Amino acid sequence: MLSDKIKNLPNEPGCYLFQNEKQEVIYVGKAKNLKKRVKSYFTGFHNKKTSVLVLEIVDFSYILTNNELEALILEANLIKSYSPKYNFKLMDDKTYPYIEITNEKHPRLIISRYKNIPPGKRLFGPYPNSESLKETVKLLHKVYPLRRCQPIGKKPCFYYHINQCLGPCAQKEVDYQSNINLIVKFLEGNDKEIFKQIKTSMEEASSKMEFEKAIKYKDLLFNLNKIVEKQFINDNKLKSCDIVAFYYNEDDISLYILRMHRGNVFDNHQIVFNYVGDVVENIVTYLYLYYQEQTILEEIILGKEMALDKPNIQNILKAKISIVSKKNQGDLYALSLKNAKENLLKYNLVHKSKFEIMQESLDELSHIFDKKIDYIEAFDNSQLFGQSFVTAMIVFKEFKFNQKFYRKFTVEKEYQNEYNAFNHVLIRHYQRFLQMGVQMPDLILVDGGKIQFNACKQALDYLNLDIKLGALKKNNKHQLTELLLEDKTIVLDKNSNLYRFLLRISDEVHRFTLNFHLQLKKKEDKNSLLTDIKGLGMKRYQTLLKHFKDIEDIQNASCQDFQKLDIPCSILEKIKKKYS
Repeated sequence: MLSDKIKNLPNEPGCYLFQNEKQEVIYVGKAKNLKKRVKSYFTGFHNKKTSVLVLEIVDFSYILTNNELEALILEANLIKSYSPKYNFKLMDDKTYPYIEITNEKHPRLIISRYKNIPPGKRLFGPYPNSESLKETVKLLHKVYPLRRCQPIGKKPCFYYHINQCLGPCAQKEVDYQSNINLIVKFLEGNDKEIFKQIKTSMEEASSKMEFEKAIKYKDLLFNLNKIVEKQFINDNKLKSCDIVAFYYNEDDISLYILRMHRGNVFDNHQIVFNYVGDVVENIVTYLYLYYQEQTILEEIILGKEMALDKPNIQNILKAKISIVSKKNQGDLYALSLKNAKENLLKYNLVHKSKFEIMQESLDELSHIFDKKIDYIEAFDNSQLFGQSFVTAMIVFKEFKFNQKFYRKFTVEKEYQNEYNAFNHVLIRHYQRFLQMGVQMPDLILVDGGKIQFNACKQALDYLNLDIKLGALKKNNKHQLTELLLEDKTIVLDKNSNLYRFLLRISDEVHRFTLNFHLQLKKKEDKNSLLTDIKGLGMKRYQTLLKHFKDIEDIQNASCQDFQKLDIPCSILEKIKKKYS
């Protein structure tokens, strides 16, 4: 029993691994106190994702650590190892290139990438545009020739002969350091001298009618401009830092990292992810994973809500951590926070895929019914005008409508009313399931109200089946309004994903049942109860089928109701006259 295992947990730091019925690790977490943390999942209020997670937990294991820091590091490694479905996924593992001047007697100019910068390195960057950077290094070699041999040769190389190396291997006296100093000036932003030099060379070549050489200098200027181009955001007081802001709701966290280098914005990192548990703890874990893949700049600036965790984060990341203030990058933090908010809004309104919307809806149903919901069967009746009384069923499974398992049921005359039809069909259907030993649905939905719900409930009780049940209740205009449960009614918000999901199910089961009804109608005597009414052809007949349940519904309709369907009021009068 889970409760017994929780009681025996130690009050010590460590990591816990939740498992489902397949013994798959579905969530990894860390805790200062394992017993308190694990127990908290099974008590109190949680967001939808946490509630759904708890429904799936059938077992757990744990690993003790000496302290919180060890727990965080272990958690990160376990997440990478297991990729649990309820832990966030790190979406960005890119590293940026640097220009490096090597610490040698005759330094070289090379491109390097580092996740963690070793001490003593002379680096310039990082630079987000690697292709432009490669071109720039080539161009710098042309303007300020440096050696490229590794190790240094004894004889002059090819680059020496094309004037792209000073040849320290062949000359005793080489003004090598002056070139290094000029390159450093350029890379630190003092680029006027190099541009002036190249422009002068271009003009001289042009005046001598050496146009090919002049074009090369022009291309050189163009490419160098790419690397020194100033950003629209510039702060000369700031050297290099990351400004971290986040915004969240009950389901998702939006994280935005503004990356600054020498006062310029050179990149940003943004992500929206689902979370389980404490928001700040999720942020700390994410930052730890992120900076395992990224170079930590001189400083990381966090929001005020992270102030209490500053020492812990500083210890974890081994970096200088500052808290934002008006004087300390308040404006840029506000910009980062604005982007985090905007990204969360876009994510929820625009960028969520159909799969994610379905997953959210299933999660919400799981929360409502206190059971993991993945497999749904939905039923509807069609018995318009007292003819061809039928029931049909659709299946939603594995995030799609599975037509292979749709079923049609003809209903004998003795069962042809709303209550008996559902009751009889469900007993037939699930008796067969029991005999065959096949998987039962997690949830049964029935199109209707209390009568239909009670009919299905009685059938399930008769078969001694414990399957969750709900009714899709509609108003007198045949519009979905409520989800009816045994002990309560949930009013559906028309703007919610859950409403749209249930409406899709309702429309699909109604469509399938209606098509079955029409197929049977075609086989029956064409001289039906309504086809003898002048002006009511098959097209109008099908329109009535879609919008009215039975003759009584039609008799209660108004002239305006018919006009909305592009059917003359005279047809309504004829129907009322016939059945008066």
